[in-house]
Amino acid sequence: GKRGGRPRFKKRGDICSFTFPRVNGPKAGAHLSGNILKLSKIGKVEVILHRPIPDGFVIKQATILRKADGWYVSFSLEDGTVPEPLPVDKISNAVGIDVGLDKFLVTSDGEAIEVPQFYRQAQKMLARQQRKLARKQQGSRNYQRQANKVARLHLHVARQRKEFHYQVAHWLCSAYDLIVFENLNIKGLARTRLAQSILDVAWGTFLRILEAVAVKRGKIVMAENPNGTSQACSGCGEQVQKTLTERVHRCPHCGLEIDRDWNAARNLLHRAERTLGQAFAGCGGYLGTSPVKQQLSFVNLRSPRYSAA
Repeated sequence: GKRGGRPRFKKRGDICSFTFPRVNGPKAGAHLSGNILKLSKIGKVEVILHRPIPDGFVIKQATILRKADGWYVSFSLEDGTVPEPLPVDKISNAVGIDVGLDKFLVTSDGEAIEVPQFYRQAQKMLARQQRKLARKQQGSRNYQRQANKVARLHLHVARQRKEFHYQVAHWLCSAYDLIVFENLNIKGLARTRLAQSILDVAWGTFLRILEAVAVKRGKIVMAENPNGTSQACSGCGEQVQKTLTERVHRCPHCGLEIDRDWNAARNLLHRAERTLGQAFAGCGGYLGTSPVKQQLSFVNLRSPRYSAA
């Protein structure tokens, strides 16, 4: 991913990981036995496995990572039991999701998840620690200690965001067989004045996690063109022009009045239905778009109803 050109000086902090391409083989550089990891040219290292290696999985690679709070090893596992994608004619329920900054996402069923804003909440603490860092002499021991404190705060925010993304992805995949999302140009949106908020919610990371979780659980995800989903009425299909400040969709033709993001999520689902065509229409268990309720309902992912999934 780096650009070409003249070789650059490799500073000590630039390279934070290295990979052993083979594990537990005759010519492997890494061997895992219980909780002891033997590395070539390094020796035996005791590791804490956050979960046991599942039966039937084969360890293919080991990557040693250095993070702000210590050293980690990441194992790449091969599993031949990954479920096949669900056939289209077996889909029993489908959903469209519209991501945003006012609400993290809204489903076509009228359920919404609030934006957690992990970075915004940590900004005051980060600013305080960065001011302390600016007063240190660069290269000194105190500077390195304070830089590590700042790095730990950023790592904590990233882990909070990643855990939240996985919770939402597993909730969607446990409730729906088909998930339709918007194919956004996130890099272009991140160049606007809303860049900090867009990077804080991290739509691109969430959608990658959602696709990975769907593959593991045998569910289907689809990307649809988001152009015009906020302007078209999901009830009658007529165009209802509105500015970005108008957060409620009011259709003068059919009288539909719902949240703007909810309307966009329903339009995404309608486009997926047209894309899949006859195969989707012939699904025996699919009931189509759910009826419109009066208002959005916000989902608490930590409640027993959703955390059990």
